Amino acid sequence: MTDNNDVTYEKIPAEKFAFVQENERLHDKELQTKARSFFADAMLRFRKNKSSVIASYILIFLILYAIFAPMISQYDIKDTDPRYVNYPPFSPAFANAGFLNGARKMDSQNDKAMDIWNGLGVETGMNPVIRTLDTHTTQVKQRGKLVTRTTYDIEVNMYYALGIIYYNFNYEQYEALQKWQNESGIQVIYPYVDAEKTNNSDNPNIWFELDRSGNAKKDKNGDFIPAYSTDAANAGAPYNSIRVKGDDGSLVYSKAKSGSVQCRICYYNYYIYLNGHEPSYLMGTNVMGMDLFCAIGVGARFSLIFAIIVSAINMTIGAIYGSIQGYYGGAIDMTLDRITDVLSGVPFVVVTTLFQLHLSRRVGVVPSFLFAFVLTGWIGMAALTRKQFYRFKSQEFVMAARTLGASDRRLMFKHIFPNAIGTIITSCALIIPGVINSETSMTYLGIVNLSSFAGTTIGTLLSQGNAAATTAPHAMLWPSVFLGLLMICFNLFGNGLRDAFNPTTRGVDD
Repeated sequence: MTDNNDVTYEKIPAEKFAFVQENERLHDKELQTKARSFFADAMLRFRKNKSSVIASYILIFLILYAIFAPMISQYDIKDTDPRYVNYPPFSPAFANAGFLNGARKMDSQNDKAMDIWNGLGVETGMNPVIRTLDTHTTQVKQRGKLVTRTTYDIEVNMYYALGIIYYNFNYEQYEALQKWQNESGIQVIYPYVDAEKTNNSDNPNIWFELDRSGNAKKDKNGDFIPAYSTDAANAGAPYNSIRVKGDDGSLVYSKAKSGSVQCRICYYNYYIYLNGHEPSYLMGTNVMGMDLFCAIGVGARFSLIFAIIVSAINMTIGAIYGSIQGYYGGAIDMTLDRITDVLSGVPFVVVTTLFQLHLSRRVGVVPSFLFAFVLTGWIGMAALTRKQFYRFKSQEFVMAARTLGASDRRLMFKHIFPNAIGTIITSCALIIPGVINSETSMTYLGIVNLSSFAGTTIGTLLSQGNAAATTAPHAMLWPSVFLGLLMICFNLFGNGLRDAFNPTTRGVDD
């Protein structure tokens, strides 16, 4: 050995050694780091799974949406409008912002159609034409001559495009509407049109004169020539409210009907009169004229609550059933296992259909649907619990408790079951999306109709949107996006919890 002075020793002399802390008492020192509980350790590993963390945040957002969207929406699930059916998303605040403007494409609009669109904007002050997308010019032979025809592809605001409609009022309603116009300054009632000047057109949006070919007549300035009626003999009732520009008091604003009056009204403004606000549908409407923003929240709320109840019931039944199987084993396990084999062979769709046809008449639609899930839904949980009991029942701590005289019940639910509860609970996070998926499938197919109880469901919204997938894709898109995110995030979240609470992965990433 060589020391620091480059002296080599064959044997190290005793004086080269010195005692450390010779005259001090040595004691065990307290650990400087804090001990981590099993739950804290699991959460630490869960946070390392980035996809599961992101999924959990999205899941929280979706759950909060389901809770609060129906509350903050200005519409109720029962609020439906027969005019605004399958209308695109719209908000008056963003009407000129390029989005949420109720836009829908209209192809091949000829000059006559463009006159109607433009005339509507002139009369009501709400121009439905957002922009012209494309112009097509073709030449066709007409009476031996080449005639140039121009068509336009345009984008229109569907809420403005509804424009003017015919509507019948009784005399009290007519008077109340005039009073509201005077108070609000918003015109709803527009002058009646002389049918002869419009070639007896039944389109209420045509308020200008047409020639024999159906083209709009215009003055030298290119303005429309009004075709308003001045026939006071056919007036339905006196009009004492807002008038259109240029009216000297001679225009007629209603037509007499049997016990009522018929008017030309701007439906957009009439909607404000009825509801107290402008139409605002952030996700559009469906085939029922229902606000999708509110409807998706109501449907998701029911799906989540129903899935949690089903999962809780199935977990309870499955845990008890599987505990008995795994603890006793032998003939008891064999008998109970054969029962689950029989039940697991029963198709869920068949059970649900039979329950809805027969049991729902006695107990109701929702309880019978719940029974269909409970009949076989606990089998997977029972199998999982059984495996956990087989895993732990031969452990030393169980044998020690049995030696001390613990009863079977105490051994099962005080010693073995608590060790298996982590795996069982995390499995519920994977069961919930399965229940939601099955519930949505049954309501989508029309096997179960929960609308009378829940108002609507995601499956019902998907079914309604499917019928108008080409003309109103938003009615199918938004429920699909919500359901897809819910399924993906629940599965990622459940997988993350399963890996975090799995003891075999403990320390792998540390």
